Amino acid sequence: MTRLTGTLIGALLSSSMLAGAALAAGTHPVTGEPLADDQTFTYRILDEHSSVDPQVVEDVPGSEIVRDLFEGLMNQDEQGNLVPGVAESYDVSDDKLTYTFHLRENAKWSDGNPVTAQDFVFAWQRAANPELASPYQWYIELMSVRNAAEVIAGDVPPEELGVRAVDDRTFEVTLSAPLPYFPQMTTHATTFPAPRKVVEQFGNDWTRPENIVSNGAYVLTEHVPQERSVRERNEMYWDNENTILDKVVALVINDENVALTRYLAGELDRTEVPAGQFPRLKTEYPDEAISFPRLCTYYYTFNLSESGPEAFKDPAVRKALALAVDRDIVATNIKAGGELPAYTFTPEAVAEFTPPETEMGRMTQADRDAKARELMAQAGYGPDNPLSFSLMYNTDQAHEKIAVALSQMWKQKLGVQTELSNMEWKVFLDTRGQQDFDLARGAWCGDYNEASTFLDLLDSGSGYNDGKYSNPEYDKVLEEAKTAEDTTPLYSRAEEIIAEDMPVIPIYHYAGVYMMDSDVGNWPVDNVEQNWYSRNLYKIAE
Repeated sequence: MTRLTGTLIGALLSSSMLAGAALAAGTHPVTGEPLADDQTFTYRILDEHSSVDPQVVEDVPGSEIVRDLFEGLMNQDEQGNLVPGVAESYDVSDDKLTYTFHLRENAKWSDGNPVTAQDFVFAWQRAANPELASPYQWYIELMSVRNAAEVIAGDVPPEELGVRAVDDRTFEVTLSAPLPYFPQMTTHATTFPAPRKVVEQFGNDWTRPENIVSNGAYVLTEHVPQERSVRERNEMYWDNENTILDKVVALVINDENVALTRYLAGELDRTEVPAGQFPRLKTEYPDEAISFPRLCTYYYTFNLSESGPEAFKDPAVRKALALAVDRDIVATNIKAGGELPAYTFTPEAVAEFTPPETEMGRMTQADRDAKARELMAQAGYGPDNPLSFSLMYNTDQAHEKIAVALSQMWKQKLGVQTELSNMEWKVFLDTRGQQDFDLARGAWCGDYNEASTFLDLLDSGSGYNDGKYSNPEYDKVLEEAKTAEDTTPLYSRAEEIIAEDMPVIPIYHYAGVYMMDSDVGNWPVDNVEQNWYSRNLYKIAE
């Protein structure tokens, strides 16, 4: 049996007791920094979030809000380590198939009712239920929860999912096969509890500010679509005594340069650095311009479904387009914020796996270009028969710059004609999800810190395999990796298959590149997943 140590829990409790006294004195309990009277954190997001329903949300900005509104079984600390959430501890059976989570007695919903194991059972069954059609439905299957595939397929009722409430404070999960990183996956929003009574009473409107009941450190108090959302301290949160920020405001600002102007005017505490401006801003604002590694990959995906271009069915064409992309120009000249050129789908920042060096990565750009021309001619495309296709991205200046640069590279090197199209975020997600595109922008940030969170995206059964890539050997490799003691050779083989088939074009691996007000304390720059919790932040008195 494995149990999250009581020592860790004891340390957290001691820290909490210390924090309460220090906060009352207006200083930070650990650093001793003076705290600002106004504890409001305001930040910019590019687009309206997809949802604040834990079982429906599918984007990073939405997940950031959901992590404040709801709390799952486990949380992460500032380094990305697993720490207790609603569960104070868990046990694992000797065969690694049964996880038993012990819920804290003082966990409450914002209406004062206790958070129970039944709330987790309802949420997990809801996530898998075909009736909800959650975009993250596949995640429950990815967690190897028993009967997940059958529930998702509608072959058995949600009640047959491998979860149960042993009693009010004991939540049990049965897996179909051992999964070493299963506990890490419980920090994802899809697994957060949901209040059944509220969901059933208000239906799709249950997440509106006037209806929502949540169990996280904050409650949703305002939401103006396409403009702002506001979350404020949840007095019922079990650790509210040690929450420092009172209010968190997310502003939707589509234009990154407008966002920078508003940041410099003091309206924002955080915004993304516009593409190409990090070197200048770092010189002018050395304490506020920051860059750190992130567990994300920026890529383009080919539509390989029946609705996709016939030309993309040929791996030679896909490889030629991938080879002709000068990633150094994108990373160094266009982004210029510490991003790394990507020749594998999995970023190097991932834990316990080093992606293999690919042939493309070892070549010079001149060699890549020559090989690209050779492959394109081999596929039958050239000056007398130029390849043409559309390239789709969601509206954003940086995405536009990259799309324009890629289209110019392909035109100059391969004579390719590219038609660019952009659209608003939700429309973009829907269009891409319906395979109504030729080549589409993509970006993926790890749901947990393990290589499979990237590689599973290209599994033929993945809910986010928008290009509908399918390779039985690839699927088999990933299936074997789930139970393998040493996953490195299998993950390396998966990356080799991606390099051979080229269903996507990895462009760069992300860096977190922000303008961050120096009075914001404790931003978790060492957490590559950037699972940040507002309750761990604070504002320092200026």
